Amino acid sequence: MTNHYLSFNSVESIPDLKASAAFTVNSSEVFKEQGDITPQTISEGYSYMPWGADNQMPYKILELIESDETLSTCQIFNAEVCYGSGLVYDTKEATAAIRKDVDHYLMDNDLPSYFLGVCQDFKHFGFCVSIIILNAGGSRIVRILRKEACYTRFAPAEKDGHIPYILYANWRKTISNKDQVEKIELLDFNSPWSDLQERMESLKGKKPKTSTRKFAIVSRVPTPDSTYYPIPYYGSLFKGNWYNIKRLIGMAKEAKLKNSAPIKYHIEIANRFWDGIFKAEGITDRKKQMDRVVEEKEKIINFLTGMENSGKVLFSTFYINPNGEEQHDVVINKVETDKEGGDWSTDIIEAVNMMCFTMRVHSNLVGSVPGKSQTNNSGSDKRELYTIAQALQKPYHDLLFTVHNIIIRYNGWEGVKPDCPFIMLSTLDEKRDAKLVTPNKPVEE
Repeated sequence: MTNHYLSFNSVESIPDLKASAAFTVNSSEVFKEQGDITPQTISEGYSYMPWGADNQMPYKILELIESDETLSTCQIFNAEVCYGSGLVYDTKEATAAIRKDVDHYLMDNDLPSYFLGVCQDFKHFGFCVSIIILNAGGSRIVRILRKEACYTRFAPAEKDGHIPYILYANWRKTISNKDQVEKIELLDFNSPWSDLQERMESLKGKKPKTSTRKFAIVSRVPTPDSTYYPIPYYGSLFKGNWYNIKRLIGMAKEAKLKNSAPIKYHIEIANRFWDGIFKAEGITDRKKQMDRVVEEKEKIINFLTGMENSGKVLFSTFYINPNGEEQHDVVINKVETDKEGGDWSTDIIEAVNMMCFTMRVHSNLVGSVPGKSQTNNSGSDKRELYTIAQALQKPYHDLLFTVHNIIIRYNGWEGVKPDCPFIMLSTLDEKRDAKLVTPNKPVEE
């Protein structure tokens, strides 16, 4: 079966005008709610809070990130900087028996993969989900796993504010029954350690209250809105104009290379416009949806041609369909075509720098400053920028260490503590490339 990719972004030629029109989707709509967010029920005992009005917000965010080279590079850079030199269990002050026990635990758990994964979740969505698994008797924690944030949904909060469980599933598809989801009990956001002890009766030496041996612990970045799913700090990039400006510049370059026809119009279309058409006309097949998109774009181009040929100089900010109905979700912007130089090099550098600024990544660190000529920082400046970037990861590490402090405490590993050294690049006079730095111990020689 052919997988037809449905893309609303394109550059279309307007032969009569010897120009092109760029069609894009308004990126700011990814954070707009088209209706009240209410709990959804799959079956008895399985309810969840949708992530966005259509429960597709994380996937739309990922699509926007993956559609831009600079943004996707900044995201993986931020995750790698947060990873630092990797998560380690420092056992220098532990006994030989405990060191052996910790080594056995580390052999059974892929900490590098787990830690890089939760760092990416943190940088993409502002929270991550760790799963701890206890042994059959409930006396020890033997496994730690990551559940991808984009596939996690929270249950509705109880009256006291406690969220009892999470549901893990492929929410890209329609979930029709509980067999398609994994339900995992969630330890209290504010006091996971006390919650775990109470459930397992570990301090009293009694039989555990529950037979459950798998629990979820959520680490999240505190945000002012305090909603179920935090809006990432870089959301301003999509709500502003620079994401769309950079995308439009790339499309203009492509149009110029393909047919030398300058982009004269930028048609920005809301996502709900296409959804409304598909819903009104009952189109569900991806191929037919793609054909309908092409048909509607042709109608808009014919509308533009008619406006030009009629001699009118004032252009409507919205599209009037053949039925005479105003479509305010379709905004038509006239683009200045006499751009000096015609290569947009200055504009693309400005757009890239704005994106890197929003992502808190200096553009020189990821090598994303394009153009025919570019300024560059000295090696000392880059080294300091990299050091600053890693030092700023301290609050994120503190949040990510919560689950590991619980594991260490529950397993009775005295003298063990989680750590994540960061890599400090050295100067030439030190005669080595780098050294590891951590707040928990002196600089390694």
